[in-house]
Amino acid sequence: MLSDILYKIKKLIPEKVFTSLQPIYHYFLSLLGALIYFFPSRKIFIVGITGTKGKTSTAELVNAMLEEAGFKTALLGTLRFKIGETSEMNKQKMTMPGRFFVQQFLRKAVKEKCDYAIVEMTSQGVLQYRHKFIQLNALIFTNLSPEHIESHGSYEKYVQAKLEIVKALEKSGDKKKIIIVNEDDQEAPKFLNNNIEEKRTYSIDEGSPFELQKNGMTMTFGKEKINAHLSGKFNIYNILAAATFARTQNISEKTIKNAVEKFRGIRGRVEKIEEGQDYTIIVDYAHTADSLEKLYEAFPDSKKICVLGNTGGGRDRWKRPVMAGVADKHCDYIILTDEDPYDEDPREIVREMEEGIQNKEYEVIMDRRKAIHKALSVAKTGDTVLITGKGTDPYIMKANNVKLDWDDAEVAREEFHKIKESVY
Repeated sequence: MLSDILYKIKKLIPEKVFTSLQPIYHYFLSLLGALIYFFPSRKIFIVGITGTKGKTSTAELVNAMLEEAGFKTALLGTLRFKIGETSEMNKQKMTMPGRFFVQQFLRKAVKEKCDYAIVEMTSQGVLQYRHKFIQLNALIFTNLSPEHIESHGSYEKYVQAKLEIVKALEKSGDKKKIIIVNEDDQEAPKFLNNNIEEKRTYSIDEGSPFELQKNGMTMTFGKEKINAHLSGKFNIYNILAAATFARTQNISEKTIKNAVEKFRGIRGRVEKIEEGQDYTIIVDYAHTADSLEKLYEAFPDSKKICVLGNTGGGRDRWKRPVMAGVADKHCDYIILTDEDPYDEDPREIVREMEEGIQNKEYEVIMDRRKAIHKALSVAKTGDTVLITGKGTDPYIMKANNVKLDWDDAEVAREEFHKIKESVY
């Protein structure tokens, strides 16, 4: 109701005037949301998680470790909104929703007597002051690589937006504050240059010795050897990030091990589709060149058939040929397709991607369902089909804000069974 009124007021203000007033507008909304819900973050331990990649997996791992230790948790992130035992899918196509939603969510978490609230925090959210009036106890920094450059203006401004969350932690009242930083990331020194009382770092060396396998991994944390169901070196980092935080909460290494070994992964993040096929089907959200490369590197010993597209709406156009170039380097066969064109011509998006493919065989199939069908139909025993870009996104975003209901994993299952039935 209130958001509708504010939206109508916004439409009445000339665009140039509104642009100049945007910071005040966003700050006012954040303050208003906190006031309406009585500043709930002051009454619960808030764990913020930020970075370009790994936020969602790290958030879910933190949640798993806290629950294994007997704590009641709330979680607000890309995949879902969870309070205690109640969980619902995030269908908003944004990791960090509007201020009223966030403050109301935290208020409910307090009312339900949750011990911790885990909140994914984004640079896009910072631009709109959604992080304001959320008093943090802890912040986990995963990594940084170029993303949302059009929104921020430059990579340097993107980094500064992330550092605003660190400043928010510094200013979070009288709470004892903790920051967890990936020291292997080139931007780590910037995230450690602050007055936060407790600083912890983690590094891939802390997971060594480790062994990556097709269907999981073994790694080390402290004195414990962990057999995880997760794949890829990047997931070692995610586990270490969560485990480093868990230790600050006096959660034992044994409890951390138990939580990780019970953790079966999350939808849309290196999600394996198991329908009895003799090849591997993976659905993953990878939407940056770095995350795409790390995903492909997790499957080194099989022929890779790769389905990928890119987001429209003028977002990060520079990365279209770059991501296709990553596929050109790692994939054996590439199918370029539609993803979320918004108001851009989807064929133009694909044409820009084609510039990055120089060596490998590829084809363009604009219908995403047909593209997935083709990838599955050419897969043979031992191959790996990787469907990337959307993960659990519930819609394909078309022109004029038209939403097409979508689920990459479900479409892959449906198309696999169509192929299977046509054979028999």
